[in-house]
Amino acid sequence: MSQPNIHPTAIVGPRTKLGAGVKIGPFCIVGDDVILHDGVELISHVSIDGHTELGAGTRVFPFASIGHQPQDLKYAGEASRLVIGERCVIREAVTINPGTQGGGMLTQIGNDCLVMANAHVAHDCIIGNNVIMANYVGIAGHCVIGDNVIFGGICVVHQFTRIGSHAFIGAQSMIDADVIPYGMALGNRASLAGLNLVGLKRRKFDREAIHRLRAAYRLIFASEGTLRERVEDASELFKNDALVQDVVAFIAAASDRPIMTPRNGTSAE
Repeated sequence: MSQPNIHPTAIVGPRTKLGAGVKIGPFCIVGDDVILHDGVELISHVSIDGHTELGAGTRVFPFASIGHQPQDLKYAGEASRLVIGERCVIREAVTINPGTQGGGMLTQIGNDCLVMANAHVAHDCIIGNNVIMANYVGIAGHCVIGDNVIFGGICVVHQFTRIGSHAFIGAQSMIDADVIPYGMALGNRASLAGLNLVGLKRRKFDREAIHRLRAAYRLIFASEGTLRERVEDASELFKNDALVQDVVAFIAAASDRPIMTPRNGTSAE
């Protein structure tokens, strides 16, 4: 690949590390401790600072603010990090903050993510691969988002919340409880609205595995007994099913937030 191409109006720190083929467009500002891997492109008017690393092939659109001081009053200038994976697309006016001392010193976004215009990822979030955030999504601090999660527009997520892999979050939802893997959450405050069956089918999950997951969902969120008892029953009944065990392990894991449940009924539709 070619040498970095830096527009004459851009300001790039003398210690900034630039990979082959990096393109830095007009009026961008890139700090000293930033690492841009091969093929990263900053379209124009992008501001990147702090101990920030962008993976190969990632593209950042105008007026994005990446790696600047977290919006956390406890932040005291510690040299925390922000790591963004490969082939991500970060659209206009997105803000992404690094970690803090109180949260592990790292904010991380995986590979092949799309973060649409005006979205925000706060300090100490860990976000998986192939995540899509539509416009105006706001992820508060310390959240953990699994692989292949899709957010509709104007969603907000409470701090310390977990969202499991392959979940779907409907537009204009406020998420203040943990969403199980493969789940679908809708509303303000959101409740489980079943499984993300459309997403599972689009990603070519086995038909029989989906049927087993639906059966386990109905069992876990039935009205009889306690949630813990129902989870144990599902774990035993579907002990050889990987998708069900993903859900069981997610619910069993310790968390600062409650598990999101259905508001009315237990339909997996």
